[in-house]
Amino acid sequence: MALVPCQVLRVAILLSYCSILCNYKAIEMPSHQTYGGSWKFLTFIDLVIQAVFFGICVLTDLSSLLTRGSGNQEQERQLKKLISLRDWILAVLAFPVGVFVVAVFWIIYAYDREMIYPKLLDNFIPGWLNHGMHTTVLPFILIEMRTSHHQYPSRSSGLPAICTFSVGYILWVCWIHHVTGMWVYPFLEHIGSGARIIFFGSTTILMNLLYLLGEVLNNYIWDTQRSMEEEKEKPKLE
Repeated sequence: MALVPCQVLRVAILLSYCSILCNYKAIEMPSHQTYGGSWKFLTFIDLVIQAVFFGICVLTDLSSLLTRGSGNQEQERQLKKLISLRDWILAVLAFPVGVFVVAVFWIIYAYDREMIYPKLLDNFIPGWLNHGMHTTVLPFILIEMRTSHHQYPSRSSGLPAICTFSVGYILWVCWIHHVTGMWVYPFLEHIGSGARIIFFGSTTILMNLLYLLGEVLNNYIWDTQRSMEEEKEKPKLE
């Protein structure tokens, strides 16, 4: 009975991300016309990651419904691969990157918004879209973790993967600065090279910690859920 509401929920979240992406891309901001376009912003990359992830979730649900009771072993193998891909993207990208974007954006915004989201952007980006990019990501991913169990990869493969993503994005930001002479984020202009190195190193460490947080949270949710189900079953067994 719980499968159908989960399907509807995932479709709704996927459509919301598609709407956010379409509205964001439709905005004619000067930064979109410069080197790297929207892809130089981690917020945009995260939105794409979330949309792809929930797209795979919807595809997995559809495949599960279509293959249920068919007895086709090949279809079941393909479904298992799709589920493994879904779980890997959640663990390595969707959760750590999504939580990182929300947490870091609002922390810097609260300290000094001009360092991360200048008031000038209010003329281009409406408030609802800003929250769609920087706020709703967190509840959406937590809802997904709560409604479906996800199998995390081993740490020996998951942690190097998130490190690769983090370092890759840092190198991309540095390359953009090398080409254009401008940093993607205004606050990087106001700190020295040593502070930048510390900041970049700290963000990579934070990404790894968020990966571990996601693993712990996922295990806690489903261990608790399993314990509750076992408690409900005890009277029946007696």
